[in-house]
Amino acid sequence: MGDCIFCKIIAGEIPCFKVFEDEKVLAFADINPISEGHTLIIPKGHYENLWEIPENDLLAVQRASKAVAAAIRTALSPEGIACLQLNGKAVNQVVMHYHFHLIPRQSHEPELKMTAWEMVPGDMEAIRETSKKIAAAV
Repeated sequence: MGDCIFCKIIAGEIPCFKVFEDEKVLAFADINPISEGHTLIIPKGHYENLWEIPENDLLAVQRASKAVAAAIRTALSPEGIACLQLNGKAVNQVVMHYHFHLIPRQSHEPELKMTAWEMVPGDMEAIRETSKKIAAAV
């Protein structure tokens, strides 16, 4: 896609700090890292989000994520790793090209807002009804 920064990175028009690449996937360092080792894994095809990405490309991203997460563990010894993927502007997806974040974390670091929400019991009947709707659509 013409204005997509990730497509330009894949094409070699914009440099990146590459950590992994195969025929379907590119993984590189996030230049606005949340923590040391914050890595993005993207498909080489342009798909805006989870709804658009074909299953084979999604599987390739996940396989690469597993390998890169293992490499991050070996190289940096994090106590944990946050795996994050956002879909759409309503959840703050900034680059409209599917991407998967691997964010290494240590226990002394501040909590990530996405991983620190208040546990409030929901309305079980409403949860049941919503689950039925989703299950019927699967």
